[in-house]
Amino acid sequence: MAEPTSKKPPVISCQQVAKIFDGRTVLESIDLEVFPGETMVIMGGSGSGKSTLLRVIIGSFPADRGKVVLFGQDMSPLVGTETGGGNEDKLAEVRKRFGILFQSGALFNSMTIAENVALPMQEHTDISQEIIDIQVKIKLELVGLREHANKYPSQISGGMKKRAGLARALALDPEILFYDEPSAGLDPVTSAQIDRLIIDLSKQLGVTSVVVTHEMDSAFTIADRMAMLDRGKMLKVETRDWYDNLRKLSDQEAKELPQTERLIRQFLRGDAEGPITERRSEAAFEADLLGVPVEQILPTPSVEATRRVGSAGGTGLFRRSKG
Repeated sequence: MAEPTSKKPPVISCQQVAKIFDGRTVLESIDLEVFPGETMVIMGGSGSGKSTLLRVIIGSFPADRGKVVLFGQDMSPLVGTETGGGNEDKLAEVRKRFGILFQSGALFNSMTIAENVALPMQEHTDISQEIIDIQVKIKLELVGLREHANKYPSQISGGMKKRAGLARALALDPEILFYDEPSAGLDPVTSAQIDRLIIDLSKQLGVTSVVVTHEMDSAFTIADRMAMLDRGKMLKVETRDWYDNLRKLSDQEAKELPQTERLIRQFLRGDAEGPITERRSEAAFEADLLGVPVEQILPTPSVEATRRVGSAGGTGLFRRSKG
């Protein structure tokens, strides 16, 4: 496993975490540590389990096995189980220490941008409205939206909605920021601006960032370390440089790699051929022979490589916005 960027204890620790929906294992024996001040990118294709892992970490879903530790606090007694239990008051206290940028921005359409940002402070603090108004201006300035404070979500672009959602996530001065597909649905220039904003906020505020994405150019821009999920399993947690070296290997060098690393390399490069596509083809053939849906052969969706466009020898990566 990659060396952490901090010698301090982890702020997030997933220990043998498993999640099962309707008898289908979505996450299996996940181990992951995130250290203070680093940017951890969790990547994988659609259906690989990365968004589910994020929701288990923040306490939206209880883990069926294993445990999640946030800020040294075991989340299991706080979250409870599918059938009940938990401690909502203590869970709310932990949640005040992190912020979340949802894929859609998740703004309230009936409220202005400023009102959206003010809401967490109004709900969870006792500070005066005058101080809240000042804090709102500061948060909006951090994301470059102070001049748009009185606009409604319907009056701003998709990229601006993402930035407004980020300002709201910053409202309570969180120690951790979670990003769920921050570049999804954005054009390349706006995506690059969001990437730069994530980097700047980490440097300026010292927050720990956890970014869920399958956009490789964003991942390599912002990450300190990267974690690769496939079919609900953690394949590798390593530094950005390790992943970068892997994707730059020649085809001849890649032939000597273990199957797992060849699979990761195909995903990173967006190659049309490799272990991912071979696995799908085999599953489709088996399903056809047995007369059953492919899902019964591959009960958990496999990773989906970013499409690679260009000459056979090219390595250009193009964004996809599929959720």
